[in-house]
Amino acid sequence: MFTGIDEVDWASMRHAYGSAEDVPGLLRGLASADAAEREIALDGMYGAVHHQGDVYDSTLACVPFLFALVARAEVPERGEIVELLVSIGGDGEVPEDGAYAMARTAVRSGAEVFERLTGDADAAVRGAAARAVVRFLDDPAHVLSLLRERIRVERDDRVLLALAEGLGFLARHHPGHATEAVDLLEAQSAPPFGPGLRLAALGQLAGCAPGRLPADLVPTVVRLLRERSEHRPVAPCEPDRPDTDTLVGRLRRLRPSDEEGSQLLRTLHTALGDRVDDRIALLNGQLTSPDPTDRCNAVWMSMGLIGEWRGDHSEPVALIGAQLGTEEGRLLEAATSVLEGLFELALPAADDLASLVTRRPDLWVQPVERGVFWLGGPLKALARCGDPRAVPVLGEVLAGSDVPDELGRVVRHLGQTAAPLVPALRERLASVPLDTSDVYDRAAPLMTALGELGDRDSVPLVLRLLLGVPEDYRSRDALAEAGLRTLGALGAAAREATPVVRRLLEGGSAVAAADSLWAIEGDAELVLPVLIRALEGDGAGRLGAAADVLARMGPVAEPAVDGLRRRIGASHLWERKSVACALWRIAGDTELALPVLRDAWAENVRTRVPIAECIAAMGPEGVALHDLLRTELAAPRRHTAPEGYGMHDVFTDERLLDVCRETLTDA
Repeated sequence: MFTGIDEVDWASMRHAYGSAEDVPGLLRGLASADAAEREIALDGMYGAVHHQGDVYDSTLACVPFLFALVARAEVPERGEIVELLVSIGGDGEVPEDGAYAMARTAVRSGAEVFERLTGDADAAVRGAAARAVVRFLDDPAHVLSLLRERIRVERDDRVLLALAEGLGFLARHHPGHATEAVDLLEAQSAPPFGPGLRLAALGQLAGCAPGRLPADLVPTVVRLLRERSEHRPVAPCEPDRPDTDTLVGRLRRLRPSDEEGSQLLRTLHTALGDRVDDRIALLNGQLTSPDPTDRCNAVWMSMGLIGEWRGDHSEPVALIGAQLGTEEGRLLEAATSVLEGLFELALPAADDLASLVTRRPDLWVQPVERGVFWLGGPLKALARCGDPRAVPVLGEVLAGSDVPDELGRVVRHLGQTAAPLVPALRERLASVPLDTSDVYDRAAPLMTALGELGDRDSVPLVLRLLLGVPEDYRSRDALAEAGLRTLGALGAAAREATPVVRRLLEGGSAVAAADSLWAIEGDAELVLPVLIRALEGDGAGRLGAAADVLARMGPVAEPAVDGLRRRIGASHLWERKSVACALWRIAGDTELALPVLRDAWAENVRTRVPIAECIAAMGPEGVALHDLLRTELAAPRRHTAPEGYGMHDVFTDERLLDVCRETLTDA
């Protein structure tokens, strides 16, 4: 199977990390009798030869040898090699040119091998080959006939799932054969076929022929899911795998214990798209399954639904909270992780979170590395949803020796109920050394928390940091700005800091100092010259930051209007947004501001919260942009969803919705 491998000039070829002279070793490693060596070789193929889906000359040179490997029955885990070939050949969903087109041609040339492998003795090979044959065999009528025959004789649920996927792919990509493929899927979605195939067929129908779905889709799916669980083997049927420190190994360990079932439900959820009520009902059925594996899969899927779509998620969130009473480690980890990212939306699970926090002090703090700790997920989720039961526990954490730096960040979500933490927060801030490289990471969250809690007694501690950090500290400006924000949040209560703040009006933190000084003293004559100079400068972020301060100052900042008008065409979208808001709030200049704000709203969804806040601050004068707010409230999808969703995106989107509702209610 390696005939000619040493005749290839691998040294002249490249992969992601340079010379491809190590590729023969990787190819031979794929056929090794040692499982760890095989996994390391597969990791090398994905990590270097096919790095992040890229195709190099060495990738193309590997294709014949990969086909030779999958053709030999004695080679272990050939299914993974077939999957690698499919990835190299591409999925046919995107335009191909250059090396990618050559790779697709190379893999297509071996499509007859995939056809033979659909009848292989190894189920993993049969499943991977079913996914390959529909993509690379250029005879859709023959492929349809092949899939029909394989479904008739196949008994393995995982392979049946792949065959149903193949029919769905065929229906989407070959319209001339779509009717036959859909007819097969509809037949397989009903008795006498087993629950696994029926679920797979329903998922594919939802994606390619939703009109052929049964009217009682959700209860049917929930019933089939439970029937499938009853017949699922207690232990996984796969052999033990090596515990290698490779990306392939880590990804394998992160897979759900029922990967096929998870894929079935993901397919259905994806196909249902914006049918949010149906998806919530489906999720509720999954979360009440008697099988913890089904519930674990459902918990992970819930973040995809809640993170992307708006709606009443209270019932699934409460059901996720109910999983916190489990002793099953994966399920507990999944539920905790999801609730941690929901902020106030996690309130229906607050009682379960509080119970877990009380029951498991070992989860309050989690070590990350030597001397570094994170706040444990259950406690963080409880605090982020604003539940006051988190306060005494946070107090105990602050009194301990292992205090996470991020603790100060969750305090803001507790509001004034966190006031009892002030002495401990202040003591913690006082203990931060001034000569360590992590002084910003340790001090900034604490200063922010104390500022939001209005602790005037923390002013000397903030000044200690502003004055005491070494001049060559790399994050000195960032630390100074965090301290200045804290002093600004305290307002007049921070008056003793005025001399220090005034000295900072010159230098890298000038805008932040002007903002702070305005909040403390309200002296427009002193801060306006600083801000006007910043409008003309080219420092990174200074223009936008200065405009934001001027906007908060309102009409009193009228001397800055000419400078703002000159910068309305700034090159950076965020700066234009800030300048437009400032012009509107200072001078009521709608002619210049409105077009810029409308364009920014449409061009970058991340600008929507500050623009909505600007509209809210304008009161009745903001009516000209209220149509944006109404359209936003009517949209079923979260505004950040087109860019994917991250840990704070649900929080940001809920903030946007709150601002839109409050503004329109008050109008």
